[in-house]
Amino acid sequence: MLSLAPAAASDAVGTPTIWLLTIGAVIGLLVLDFLVTRRPHEVSMKEAVAWSAFYVAIPVGFGVWLWNAHGSQTGVEYYTGYLVEKSLSVDNLFVFMLLLTAFAVPKQYQQRVLLIGVAGAIVLRGIFIALGAQLIATFSWAFLLFGAILLATAVKVLRDAMSEADHEVDIASLRSVRLLRRFWPVTHDYRGTRMTVTEAGRRMLTPMALVVVAILGTDIVFAIDSVPAVYGITEDPYLVFATNAFALLGLRALYFVLQGALGSLKHLGHGLAAILAFIGVKLVLHWAHGVWTWVPEVPTLFSLGVILAILATATTTSLVAARREEERERVETPAG
Repeated sequence: MLSLAPAAASDAVGTPTIWLLTIGAVIGLLVLDFLVTRRPHEVSMKEAVAWSAFYVAIPVGFGVWLWNAHGSQTGVEYYTGYLVEKSLSVDNLFVFMLLLTAFAVPKQYQQRVLLIGVAGAIVLRGIFIALGAQLIATFSWAFLLFGAILLATAVKVLRDAMSEADHEVDIASLRSVRLLRRFWPVTHDYRGTRMTVTEAGRRMLTPMALVVVAILGTDIVFAIDSVPAVYGITEDPYLVFATNAFALLGLRALYFVLQGALGSLKHLGHGLAAILAFIGVKLVLHWAHGVWTWVPEVPTLFSLGVILAILATATTTSLVAARREEERERVETPAG
């Protein structure tokens, strides 16, 4: 029978052996991706779909093993956390698209930029996960803090989703870019995947270095949102890391699959705001239950159902809105 609370730290799945095997597998998959992208090329839809299917099959299969080896509670927590992380990663792709467009990254170099961003995100989230686990183990109010962060993020995401203005990236306003340009000169064009070149005896950065730094900077912001979100599903640091890593590994291929489709998911931001707010409330209730036992907690299985319902609703309403807009444009456009 499923318990009503996330798994306690004492029931953690991650033994030293499992941690080592998982980290080794993640590093191996990253090396594989770097080998695949060593020769810059424009990614076809067939290639992107194949790699996306590969990176979805791995975490799904791993979840089956977890379910059989550690029980249904662990399995549900893992799949719920993975679903939350995958949803947030899709939202992150909007920012990646804006950055790649703003920096005018040639299509043949885009997957290398994305892969560097994914590798950086995994490292950063590993650090945040370790800090979060220590915070939870030491301070019970960490759940309240994480809940407040998610509720504030939900408000921001909802405001952005309701805004009619186009979201553009002003490169000159990025602190990381301003800092780099203050200390190093930058070339006016890309030099393959190289980040630095030497010209006239001076070491210069290329635009590739700037876009990589910008994406790594956004990775920090994403980690602040995503790590507390998964800690709202499970307290097991291993499950938090596994769901984050598996959701991020397929981001490079998913970017090219969803590049055209993301524009039609107009209500995705509304759905993600609802998910973040729901998990934020769940964390606050979990903290309150530790103080006042009469305060109810949200079961993990119920959380999975709510998240699936929100995603299904946001996707359906987005597709319906896109179809209505197409019909409206067809009616308003004069024939010939």
